Amino acid sequence: MKKTQFNINAGRTLLGTLVACALAHAAYAQDAPPPQEKGPAAKDAMLHALQVNYPNPYRAMEAAEVKAVMDRVFAYLDATTPAELVDQRSGKPIARLDKAEPDAVLKPGDFRLTSYEWGVTYAGMLAAGAATGDARYTDYTVKRHRLLADLTRLYYPGVQADPAGAHAPIKSFLNPHALDDAGALCMSFLKAKNMGAKVDYGQMIGICGTFVTEKEYRLKDGTLARGGPDGKGGRKMRPLPDTLWLDDMFMGVPTIALMGKHTGNAKYYDDAVKQVLQFSRRMFNRDLGIYMHGFVEGMRDHPELHWARANGWAIMAMVEVLEVLPKNHKGYEAVVDQLRAHARGLAKYQDKDGMWHQLIDRSDSYLETSATAIYTYAIARAVNRGYLDKEMYGPMANLAWNAVAGKVNAKGEIEGICVGTGMAFDPAFYYYRPTSTRAAHGYGPLLLAGAEIIEMNRKFKFGANDSGFMYQGDR
Repeated sequence: MKKTQFNINAGRTLLGTLVACALAHAAYAQDAPPPQEKGPAAKDAMLHALQVNYPNPYRAMEAAEVKAVMDRVFAYLDATTPAELVDQRSGKPIARLDKAEPDAVLKPGDFRLTSYEWGVTYAGMLAAGAATGDARYTDYTVKRHRLLADLTRLYYPGVQADPAGAHAPIKSFLNPHALDDAGALCMSFLKAKNMGAKVDYGQMIGICGTFVTEKEYRLKDGTLARGGPDGKGGRKMRPLPDTLWLDDMFMGVPTIALMGKHTGNAKYYDDAVKQVLQFSRRMFNRDLGIYMHGFVEGMRDHPELHWARANGWAIMAMVEVLEVLPKNHKGYEAVVDQLRAHARGLAKYQDKDGMWHQLIDRSDSYLETSATAIYTYAIARAVNRGYLDKEMYGPMANLAWNAVAGKVNAKGEIEGICVGTGMAFDPAFYYYRPTSTRAAHGYGPLLLAGAEIIEMNRKFKFGANDSGFMYQGDR
């Protein structure tokens, strides 16, 4: 009996010792191993820190570097877009703007001063001036706006009296037929007026603001559309009756929102929010997080072609609406939510070197500059305003800016811009659209992007952490 009791006690002691040893070993195993004795460094000990040959700068550009890129673009545009009236027959300058000369035209340049693309460029110049403190940018817009205001004063009475037969150097603006004729220009006028530009904008805003908010064709629920009545008993084919173009979110909606600020009438804010949500309900693919380019009311299926620049116009429209929409407006959070959903979708498709593809979700389509510039602007603006997380989207915007900056050649032209593009129902159309430095669509977005990147990197610090580029804190 005693022997048995001894064996039991001994067994318990042995078991306790084994458990204690096991626990001690487990605790020791979870601790960091002791440092090894120093010896010769292995040849591959620092492989993680090897120099990487990124094709574009993998860092945040200093403000002076960003401005240097913008300055090249400015110099090119200032030299090739003269703000001058000439006689169409002789080519001689018309110095006095005191009467409506029948043969007067704007002096030809590389780009038109009254295109929707140049409405974006005027806004970009204003933003660049504000971000850099360089008055040349602001003066560029004010000088050309002042010329347009003078031409409106001189020629609008004649166009009103005879819309079909009257001559005017800026007739597409004075007698608009589509949002392209009025919307982006109107946005630039309203932005400049809000910034205190010394130009008489009243008559011009009356023309373009009224067209966008009251005269442009709409679907029955009020959504801006193309393919309305042609005035001859038929319907316009753009490309089919009752067609929505995603582009028109930008061509009309920021102006509608700005008219709310301009007039103090909340109905414009309501309309702007309605446009964003109704376009999105029809055209935003929530699974992919991106928009289709076109939608035809009444069709069962729609062409799911996710053209990059149209997606740019959409996200740009949202940041512009939020810039003036009162935060207590009932639709404010819905617009912010839609902006965030779109930004998340775009983030999935950014190419390794910073750009986006012509058809966003088709990586065998070419990398396109104007869309990338627009995304850079909109995402950086959204980070600066707190709509998007700086940790997630700040590096994304910087990567995109560095890629876009690399598309500016020594002359100040921007390469890789898709030319003007209608709506189509097949991928070949988008894949094979040409690119050109004379496509006006990329110049304003680059200036907007550069201005917002300067502001973002002035507000937040980005740098390397274990060689990865990321947010490092507020400045």
